[in-house]
Amino acid sequence: MQQSSQSALLKHNFQVPRYTSYPTANHFSPTIGREDHTRWLSAIPENEPLSLYFHIPFCKKICWYCGCHTKASEKYEPVTHYLAYLKKEIGIVAAKLGEKFNVAHIHFGGGSPSYIEPDDFRDFMDHVRGLFSVLPDAEIAIEIDPRELNELKVAAYKKSGVNRVSLGVQDFHKDVQNAINRAQPAHLIYDAMKTFKEYGIYQINMDLLYGLPHQTSDSVMENVNIAAGMGAERISLFGYAHVPWMKKHMRLIDEAALPDGEARLAQFEAATISLADKGYVQIGLDHFVRQTDPMAIALRKKTLTRNFQGYSTDNASTLLGFGVSAISALPEGYLQNTVSNREYFAALDAGMLPTVRGIATSEDDCMRRRLIEHLMCYMAIDLDAFCKAEGQDPQMFAEAVSSLEPLQKDGLIQIDGFKITVSEDARQAVRLVCAAFDAYFKVSKKQHAQVA
Repeated sequence: MQQSSQSALLKHNFQVPRYTSYPTANHFSPTIGREDHTRWLSAIPENEPLSLYFHIPFCKKICWYCGCHTKASEKYEPVTHYLAYLKKEIGIVAAKLGEKFNVAHIHFGGGSPSYIEPDDFRDFMDHVRGLFSVLPDAEIAIEIDPRELNELKVAAYKKSGVNRVSLGVQDFHKDVQNAINRAQPAHLIYDAMKTFKEYGIYQINMDLLYGLPHQTSDSVMENVNIAAGMGAERISLFGYAHVPWMKKHMRLIDEAALPDGEARLAQFEAATISLADKGYVQIGLDHFVRQTDPMAIALRKKTLTRNFQGYSTDNASTLLGFGVSAISALPEGYLQNTVSNREYFAALDAGMLPTVRGIATSEDDCMRRRLIEHLMCYMAIDLDAFCKAEGQDPQMFAEAVSSLEPLQKDGLIQIDGFKITVSEDARQAVRLVCAAFDAYFKVSKKQHAQVA
């Protein structure tokens, strides 16, 4: 990254959404609830494939960097109890759908979905297949904590149709691992890769973080080099968001050991250059994939998408989220389950959906979502062409484009009439561009992650 671009990004280092949805989740309201959920489910076209997301909110111990909705549990009984209710929720939703819908994508997130024991995982997937028609070529993905993995679990994944796994690595260095409460020897990652490949699961992602305590540009570059050397098909490189006012366990991290904005940018740049040298294609902000990866193909064909799991090749217009805190995305809007286990169990015991808030999307919301998604995926937008396809006048965005002139002045973007292009060496600026088209956005110090 050129020094001028780095300085400009630091100058505009505001807190803006990551735009995995639009409108973003902080605008959800309790005025949208289970009645809307029921009505929206009944409106889904019968021939439309669905995507399913299952949230498993348990880990054996909490890593201090974690921003997910999860809780620590050394005992397995709470997981068994939770899975029984998760199956209950799936049954209620399937009954409201009325038909056995096709499913093209399944994603297990958490927490640590790999906490689930092999027999329970197979039983759970059998339950899903009993209520939905999982397509033969469906992508079935699961997030893996390598510390919880064993061969029996891998065998269960293979038998259940799992064909993509994401290994939670974060960092390979002991000093960083100790600082975030995640001791994880490198041989665990190597062994996990080897075992998955032995069972024919070759689509292996690695999740890494930059901006963690004690990290340097050299150490982050070493992380991506090790991940690439082990054969990761995809590497996600996310910036650590330090939000101790939202996640109290983050207060256990030594803030004095955290890199500043300039150091974070340098870390990301070092990793990006190294991955490019190894032939990885950068997808949007934070994903790096092999040239032959479906995401690289989707980028070239302009069919890439972005959802709550980040960048994706999933084109389904309906994503059904199950479990505590899970979010569903339907054509009519977004819906979120309660974040309370007790409320979740009580609702399901009463035969009700555990939905507690959401937002109905207007035509303007949906149009802006398409605009923002395009920007996040391709780092550019031709508003004349976009508005022509949408049946709109590009002048409706004249004020937003004008508001971006300071970014152009500082070399972060180029504006040519109504065509906007984010500078290749300042991709982080894309979120600032998206915010200009976000009708809900207001600057806040305690809602979003900073740009750098």
